[in-house]
Amino acid sequence: MNLKDKVCIVTGAAGGIGRAIAARYVAEGAKVAIADLKAEDAVATAKALTEAGPGEAIGVTMDVTQEAAVNEGVAAVVERFGRVDVLVANAGIQIVHKVEEFPFEDWKRMLSIHLDGAFLTTKACIPHMKAQGGGAVIYMGSVHSHEASPLKSAYVTAKHGLLGLARVVAKEGGAHGIRANVICPGFVRTPLVEKQIPEQAKTLGISEEEVVNRVMLGNTVDTEFTTLEDVAEVALFFAGFETNALTGQSLNVSHGWSMR
Repeated sequence: MNLKDKVCIVTGAAGGIGRAIAARYVAEGAKVAIADLKAEDAVATAKALTEAGPGEAIGVTMDVTQEAAVNEGVAAVVERFGRVDVLVANAGIQIVHKVEEFPFEDWKRMLSIHLDGAFLTTKACIPHMKAQGGGAVIYMGSVHSHEASPLKSAYVTAKHGLLGLARVVAKEGGAHGIRANVICPGFVRTPLVEKQIPEQAKTLGISEEEVVNRVMLGNTVDTEFTTLEDVAEVALFFAGFETNALTGQSLNVSHGWSMR
């Protein structure tokens, strides 16, 4: 799983899961682009990770819903490092509502960030991967790529969609050495999940403790949250697995929440 000097782009990498993956890659000696909507956060994260070493990180401003911004960001990475070996399409948000109460604008925003973002970054990186003879495309799915939960119609739809995109990229990219995989974490206690706890408690009419113990962890085998480190290790595994043997596959990282 040697990533030394490999060039990696991680979207949504200024915090949460994206930052954990970027940090793991830098620790392996990779050159990592911290692609994030907020320029200051991207630059600050890149500086901190570079100081930790031994790899290198740079900050890249990127709105993954805008094709021009994605293309400019990827071009900047290639100009700096000469290639793209790994793409981790991680950028995402969460909005919860019942289906009949889901604002259409929020629905479109959710699908744009999760699905359009994955598509546009993939589209921008594939030509570079083809030219250099291969690469890894990794999508941040969820247990909700395989399962469903109340209040998450847009999120579940988007995460299911990433499975289809990965499988098409795997089919089209196989002859060029391009692999595609989906990581499917369970609940990771990031700010995104912390925000959901009171929202779901209010909507479902239960306590926040019940949201955590019953809704989020009730289906796990050990009532434990998935950790950032758990997900980062799987991202390292997929990035460094340089054959087509596992391409098109998804992997649940959920403490047994989902076993598909």
